[in-house]
Amino acid sequence: MTKQRKLRHSEYYDLQECFDELYAKSKDNYIFTNLMNLIKDENNIKLACRNIKRNSGSNTCGTDNRSIKDIEKLSAEKLVEIVRNKLEFYKPKPVRRVEIPKPNGKVRPLGIPTIIDRIVQQCILQVLEPICEAKFHERNNGFRPNRSAENALAQCYKMIQKQNLHYVVDIDIKGFFDNVNHSKLIRQMWNLGIRDKQLICIIKQMLKSPVVLPNGNTIYPNKGTPQGGILSPLLANIVLNELDWWVSSQWETMPTHKKYKLSKNRNGVSECRSYINMVLRSSNLKEMYIVRYADDFKIFCRKRSDADKVFIAVKKWLKDRLKLEISEEKSKVVNLKKRYSDFLGFKLKAVKKGNRFVVRSHMSDKAIKSETEKLKNQIKVIEYSGDLRDKVLQIKRYNSMVFGIHNYYRYATAVTIDCMAIQYQINKIIYNRLKQQVKRIGTIGRKYISDRYGKSKMIRFICDEPICPIGYIQTKNPMYKKIRICKYTKEGRKEIHKNLKFDEHTIKVLHMLATSYLPDKSVEYLDNRVSVYASQYGKCAVTGNTLWIDEIHCHHIKPLSMGGDDKYKNLIIIHKDIHILIHATNKETIQTYLNKIKPDRSQLDKINKFRVLAGNTAI
Repeated sequence: MTKQRKLRHSEYYDLQECFDELYAKSKDNYIFTNLMNLIKDENNIKLACRNIKRNSGSNTCGTDNRSIKDIEKLSAEKLVEIVRNKLEFYKPKPVRRVEIPKPNGKVRPLGIPTIIDRIVQQCILQVLEPICEAKFHERNNGFRPNRSAENALAQCYKMIQKQNLHYVVDIDIKGFFDNVNHSKLIRQMWNLGIRDKQLICIIKQMLKSPVVLPNGNTIYPNKGTPQGGILSPLLANIVLNELDWWVSSQWETMPTHKKYKLSKNRNGVSECRSYINMVLRSSNLKEMYIVRYADDFKIFCRKRSDADKVFIAVKKWLKDRLKLEISEEKSKVVNLKKRYSDFLGFKLKAVKKGNRFVVRSHMSDKAIKSETEKLKNQIKVIEYSGDLRDKVLQIKRYNSMVFGIHNYYRYATAVTIDCMAIQYQINKIIYNRLKQQVKRIGTIGRKYISDRYGKSKMIRFICDEPICPIGYIQTKNPMYKKIRICKYTKEGRKEIHKNLKFDEHTIKVLHMLATSYLPDKSVEYLDNRVSVYASQYGKCAVTGNTLWIDEIHCHHIKPLSMGGDDKYKNLIIIHKDIHILIHATNKETIQTYLNKIKPDRSQLDKINKFRVLAGNTAI
């Protein structure tokens, strides 16, 4: 499981209990009419800034030409004041439109709000997410905490292999993000219990933010949510949540006269309701199950006649209820025993094995073509790299692309065939363009590469750097999300915390650091100080001893007076006595603290290293 950074951040700023309460109240259908006080809370704003900083797009400028680097220079108090004023009299700045090329030659429009508008959206997201999480359907997998494409695939595999649902309704919504109906979205939020009128007005303003096109023209949208906005994925899930529950109500949650108790497996997933299904099949109901990831979804049916009727019903429902059109060319009913169906970059089919059907899955044709082209282009970049350092950097980038392909597509049962086909094409490019530089023997320095690819005979070396073979991959079974995992309940967080190395003491100190008041320090310094303490697991960088709050000093490796900055790499957490010793110039002071600390040779070497970097002589 990946690190739950946002969960840890919520705990640092003492907001987790508050979010838990929102989740619990939402489960009980509570009506929320006063959310703005929480959105404008000082800790919520600081948390938003910290979470945004971790986004790769935080360095991208909006129409005001400002990025997270400009925000980090402000004091925490100034940032809180700016965001509160923005929320009090909210009027969004224009959104910058950029166009991202797609493999098919078309472009995907992305909207980039200004950095302050992004922080405002993050503040709102943090408060709305627990409320909405309590109302979302179990098989809604996209843009939600602790869920991924792997979970969606696991659900599809179960439908095909265990439930023998071999007819699938593929629906492609035409330009979903560009065609979301604003009035319908607001009504859906209202029905979820989000009834703070000031917040509703702010979200309306966000949806109607003017958009500056690449050619300089400005448009004023009356529908759609801009892709690229921090709040857009949550709003998209709110829109399609009604679809999830409508499909579910047609079969899964259809009430019966008699109440039946469902057994659950060890992951907390309800087992197939065989008896209830038998009762329902005696009616004229159509058996159907939805699996969704963002706007990409499939509906599994048992019979072709049911699937054909469901296709027509869903098409009409989307048109009448959500004002959304479907793409007629891309939408269809597929018999999985005869044809493949594409989903999230995979293609799925049901094949006979003994007396039952199992899933055979590959990378989709489009994914194979796209990933092959990316790797080929990276090989060309390696060929034309200038100096050795740049070439090594580009080789590492190539390897990271291979890691990404393997980590995402390893859930396909026949991914080895696909990756070997890509490897065949890549080998041609490598030997045609880099033949003189390729060696069969070399040393693998990185443990990750050694563990995963060290036994492969396909691995090659360029400039003593390993080229990871795309064809060397092992499949992995996609797993369901454990039902008991939930970031908004104490029991659910226990499962998440199993992989975190923080004890209660460290979490308590992290909270103190995150909420401490230092008026003369920048947002960047305060945020990075918490990150450095977390990365050192609360231990002194010199002695290795666990530190309590009154012992912690954050040292600038290169002092500010010598041109240093507040960046993460320039900070280190040490004991306060070590800090005094690093900066001490008086011989008596140095001797006093040496006697007090009594450092061994290794510790003294570290102290001297920091003393020299700070402009002092070694002891």
